[in-house]
Amino acid sequence: MKKTLIYNARIIDKENDFTGGIIINGKKIEAVLSAKEAASFAKQASFVTINANGMALMPSFVDLHAHFRDPGFTAKEDIESGSKAAVAGGYGTVVLMPNTDPPVSTAKEVRANNAKAKQLGLLNVIQSASITTHFDGENTAHLNELNAKETPLITEDGREVKSSAVMLDGMKKAAAKKMIVSCHCEDPFLAEEARPLRKEALAKLAKAKKSPQLKKEAAEILTKANTLLALAEDTATFRNIRLAKEAGCHLHLCHVSTKECIDAIRKAKAEGMNITAEITPHHIGICGTKMPQIFEIVNPPLRSQDDIDSLIEALDDGTADCISTDHAPHTEQDKLGGSPGFSGIETSFAVCYTTLVLGNAFTVSRLSELMSYNPSKILGLKNTGLIKKGFAANVVLVDLERIWTVRGKDFASKGKYTPLEGQKVVGKVVKTFYEGKTVFELEK
Repeated sequence: MKKTLIYNARIIDKENDFTGGIIINGKKIEAVLSAKEAASFAKQASFVTINANGMALMPSFVDLHAHFRDPGFTAKEDIESGSKAAVAGGYGTVVLMPNTDPPVSTAKEVRANNAKAKQLGLLNVIQSASITTHFDGENTAHLNELNAKETPLITEDGREVKSSAVMLDGMKKAAAKKMIVSCHCEDPFLAEEARPLRKEALAKLAKAKKSPQLKKEAAEILTKANTLLALAEDTATFRNIRLAKEAGCHLHLCHVSTKECIDAIRKAKAEGMNITAEITPHHIGICGTKMPQIFEIVNPPLRSQDDIDSLIEALDDGTADCISTDHAPHTEQDKLGGSPGFSGIETSFAVCYTTLVLGNAFTVSRLSELMSYNPSKILGLKNTGLIKKGFAANVVLVDLERIWTVRGKDFASKGKYTPLEGQKVVGKVVKTFYEGKTVFELEK
């Protein structure tokens, strides 16, 4: 079997940005080459050669937070469609949330989803498990049978563990097993107060096709709901940081969206806590305080420009560790009914490149660190996240100059809804490799 040579590439990772190439031998990177070396090897017939034509060659991305809806909600997404969407977005590893039907809790349920993904062979899928058994909010006995190698992360994503005593118990068990506790920080009682406001606003919006006044009223009601949900996120974040400090666990905070939460994370890190945080592309790419963006329903809600500025600063200074998609596909009917979230794994890189690199002077190396190296490190993955000899040949070719228009109908995901519909973004994934194999190639 011939080795693969990718040449005439801009090699970019956390540590490098230079013109050169790589040799892939089986599942691994055998060599990283200078431009001169790569050009010399390209003349040899012993290689399968790929001319990158100056495009960026980066480590494939790692997503700590995605929903593939399998089992139970496969009309929205399943392991196969989600995997195809992920590789189209340049991802090589994805952590799946457990809020399925039934929720994934036991080692057997974890293995079933991991096995489905492994059979497809498109990327590394890691199924997380719930903190409480099938989201009952009370029992953590199933954690006793889990191990960090197979299940590095537990979470009650989509909801919060109401009882602080139960959460502390789960955190202590996770600490003993060296598992990450990933928290969807949302005080359930404040969230419950916001729910009827959202419902009222959506009802008004449904009647507001030709009524600017009704749209304005709906926006005002959603503003009240979003204020409550900001308080809900802040309150739960403060609680979970305090509980994690007591338990001594690795706390990972999901989809952080408020300035107050960023301030709390910065303080906790300064105190030496084992805490990491993720930020989504949509929370830095879309301001949600004005029409029509305020009508985009997601948890947590899209925030103000002040919050966005704080999130971007956190990504810049290391307070926030990584970018995660919170890819949350829905059927068209469910989305019309107000289901929170939307598909984002295929637009993630472009939104981040457009917002952070072109809009806020981040280097592409820093973006690679946030999307590849840091999440790999958080998960404890070996030999991933860099373009380096001996590392896994999980790499992606990206056209950093390509301007394209987001169209949900073109998504590989079953969930076609995106708040970015019709918008122009920059940076397109052209080819994704997993363990040396081409698993996605953009149609010409």
